[in-house]
This record gives sequence, structure tokens and C-alpha cells, in this order.
Amino acid sequence: MEKKIYSAKERFADRLELPRDVVLNLPRITILGNTEITIENHKGIVLFEDEVIKINTTIGVITINGGSFEILFIGGNTISLSGKFKNIVYGGNE
Repeated sequence: MEKKIYSAKERFADRLELPRDVVLNLPRITILGNTEITIENHKGIVLFEDEVIKINTTIGVITINGGSFEILFIGGNTISLSGKFKNIVYGGNE
């Protein structure tokens, strides 16, 4: 049933030319070089450690590996992070 609803929302967004991230509540990820990242439409921080950060989203957990992490902004459903990012991994729901 969820797949049908999701599919209907996709068609709705396409036909009305609406932003898919808004209609489908998808995360919008903006990366500036390897030192700053902003994630919109997140569902919370799962893990915040020295070398790894995990952020929950509707598409699963996003894992950011690196170091010197710092939260620049967190509010509503937006988070901005700085640090030295080595890689970003999109995983399944945890």
C-alpha cells in the first residue's frame, strides 16, 4: 500500500511540476567541498562521534565519515555540519 501512495505522490509531483523533495519528503543534501554539508528534511541525529556522524532520513541513514565535526546549525528539519569529510554513505533504514 505504501508503494502505491508513494507512486501516486511521484506522479502528482511530476504532473504539477512540484519539487519532488518537498512532495515526497526526500532529504536535500548540499555539499560544499569536503568541509561543509547541509541536510534538509532529516529525521534526527542517530550518532555523533569524532570520526562518524549518522543522520536518519526517509531514504535511510546517511553516514558521514571524517573528522573534526562541528554542528554549525540545527533547527526544524535542517542541519549544517562542518569538518573534514572523507565519504558519505547512503544506507538502508536502521
